[in-house]
Amino acid sequence: MNIHGLISVLSGMSVFVSLLLAFFLFTVKIENKLANRLFAFYLIFFAIDNVGIFINDDFIKNHFNFEFFRWSTCALIIPIFYLYILSVCFNGFRLKPKHLLHALPFLITNAVFLFRLYFLTDAEKMQFYDHRNQRPELYGFQLMLVVQIVFYSIAIFLVLKKYKELYQENYANPKTSIFKWLFQITTALFVLYYLSIAKNTLRYIDLEILWIWANVIMQVFVLTITCWFVLKALNHPELFRGIDSKLQLARDIVHDNHESNDEVKDNQNEEITTKIAVLKQYMTEKEPFLDPSLTILELSNQINIPVRDLSILINHHIDQHFFDFVNEYRIQKAMSILKNPLKNDLTVLEILYEVGFNSKSSFNTYFKKYTNLTPTAYRNAS
Repeated sequence: MNIHGLISVLSGMSVFVSLLLAFFLFTVKIENKLANRLFAFYLIFFAIDNVGIFINDDFIKNHFNFEFFRWSTCALIIPIFYLYILSVCFNGFRLKPKHLLHALPFLITNAVFLFRLYFLTDAEKMQFYDHRNQRPELYGFQLMLVVQIVFYSIAIFLVLKKYKELYQENYANPKTSIFKWLFQITTALFVLYYLSIAKNTLRYIDLEILWIWANVIMQVFVLTITCWFVLKALNHPELFRGIDSKLQLARDIVHDNHESNDEVKDNQNEEITTKIAVLKQYMTEKEPFLDPSLTILELSNQINIPVRDLSILINHHIDQHFFDFVNEYRIQKAMSILKNPLKNDLTVLEILYEVGFNSKSSFNTYFKKYTNLTPTAYRNAS
């Protein structure tokens, strides 16, 4: 098998795996169907882009307009991925007419192709295709894709940053698999896209062997990432669970409620001190943190403090994320159990579940953060 055949085989495998996963996402039963469908569409357009590697020249010569249109679909890939990230992060996310703006690059590209390519004669299309790397239409399109990659990479990581902050401020479940999955997939994909930008610059260098081997390496990366998607989806079909899209960060709530009157501030400080004391007493006596799925909304209902006020109280005035605030009580409870000689028969796994954790790795991480010891070492030293 020659090197061109190897590239075609790798590309064909990644296309097959992408379409297989897309089919799975369309058919699997899950609550967040929008996220699954968006990711499925992302994979389909990803496959359409990759299929160009093994389309033969005879097919292209007989279907030039199809090939030009296939190029334009590249402008939809990253915007769909951006919408997918939003749909996974926020369970209230819905597609709206304003989201059609993300299709503007695709529409503009086809408008240009309509006037510059689609209505050319077959001979003119052949001439354009044979010298496409020197044509301003394709050069401008590739430049637009580069700008799109940079813009959306920044936008997506900002969304993930906000999601992580909101999660920590409002949820106490130490299971952070959603954020880890989204961060990993985003990082992997944009590394791939930035490598693709670097690879495409080789089009304009007269070193064909370098261009060919760059394509081989890229196809290996693409196939590896695609197979990883499949394994992740098959092993964790329940993974995609968003947070309330109406939540606000505490700093934004504080900014909205800002008061400049000194007397009002003094009264507020007294009220804040009282509420903090009530909250800490409630946490100690009632131990709501033993519920592994405790959220700030549930705690506000239990203690009769409005959720916005409670968010400001914990995240701003106590200066801890709700996530860390609750886990601190869980660790203190675990420490008291580990020190208790009457409970030596309890395993570390039993203790972590008893105090509200649901992951051994998370429990060990937070325990060592607060004590500088592992749970076993702490028990032996007590």
